[in-house]
Amino acid sequence: MGVERKVVVSEMTSAEREAVIALWVRCGLTRPWNDPEADMALAEATENATILVARDGENLVGAAMTGHDGHRGALYYLGVDPANRRGGVGRALVHAAEAWCRTHGAPKLNLLVRMENQAVLAFYEALGYLPTNSISLYRTLDPERAERERAEKAAWAAAHI
Repeated sequence: MGVERKVVVSEMTSAEREAVIALWVRCGLTRPWNDPEADMALAEATENATILVARDGENLVGAAMTGHDGHRGALYYLGVDPANRRGGVGRALVHAAEAWCRTHGAPKLNLLVRMENQAVLAFYEALGYLPTNSISLYRTLDPERAERERAEKAAWAAAHI
């Protein structure tokens, strides 16, 4: 286990946008069909979401997006710089997201983890998160975007799986 870091978590500043996206890319959180810039803009356009960053001194070492739909909170894009993992940064971001959601009236926090990401599943399980025994379904509502996503997902899977 790494050395526990003393990190400060707060909302992202506009000057940190590029660094947060670069972090999410380094952490392997982005996919061609999920534009982190557009997701970030959507979070910034509402009072129901925010982007949290973890700093170790002047260094941005982690970031996560969180929000709520009025009933449940959600956690997205939680990433810790690979050189700063196993030191409490991820845990600090999860606790900050939970606190943000609690403050905004959300009694639960949901998140999605890809089934192949066993290390991340173990991380969340250690923090008390449980599987829902549900299947996450989605539908892309814009037909052109849906077709583009199907092609991007097929190409990504062929290159990475």
